Amino acid sequence: MDINALASTIKDIATPRKGILAADESTGTIKKRFDSINVESTEENRRAYRELLFATPELEKYISGVILFEETLGQKTADGTPFPEFLAKKGIVPGIKVDKGLIPSESSPEEKVTQGLDGLPERLAEYKKMGARFAKWRVVFDISDTHPSRIIIKTNACLLARYAAICQNQGIVPIVEPEILMDGNHSLEDCSIVTEKVLHAVFNVK
Repeated sequence: MDINALASTIKDIATPRKGILAADESTGTIKKRFDSINVESTEENRRAYRELLFATPELEKYISGVILFEETLGQKTADGTPFPEFLAKKGIVPGIKVDKGLIPSESSPEEKVTQGLDGLPERLAEYKKMGARFAKWRVVFDISDTHPSRIIIKTNACLLARYAAICQNQGIVPIVEPEILMDGNHSLEDCSIVTEKVLHAVFNVK
């Protein structure tokens, strides 16, 4: 683990008054967006769309990092420059979404856990060679009278911790994303309570 390299990446990402652009829509998600404007979701159209975003004039004034989808990490601009290199030249840190999406939990089938730990060290090593310096892993929690359950909070917190440790060992900065879904009839107070429980579990996982 190269602590200095990790610290340098964190410093570059956490630039005051700049944000992180999430351009990591899965192929299925981006197809839905393209369908809404009658654009075919081909690899070339997805590549051109991402290049349109990344080539925005003065993007680097407002964006410090970009989260890429795996397909996008390996794509290039129209003139043949790999996207990670194109972004780095603008002073923007390339990142990569590494989770493999949501699946029903075996212990609580109505709730979701995030998959993707299998083979993660090897994938991260390859992503790093391609230019990625940070990664993102997302877990979700929905709110109802019975959700999120204690077991789901614990399970997802442990997944986030394992993911983060693997990233750090590979010299990749982990972004840990426990997302409390807004959907539902719950109150703001309920959301606050669940958020506190989830964050406590994430920060205190053993």
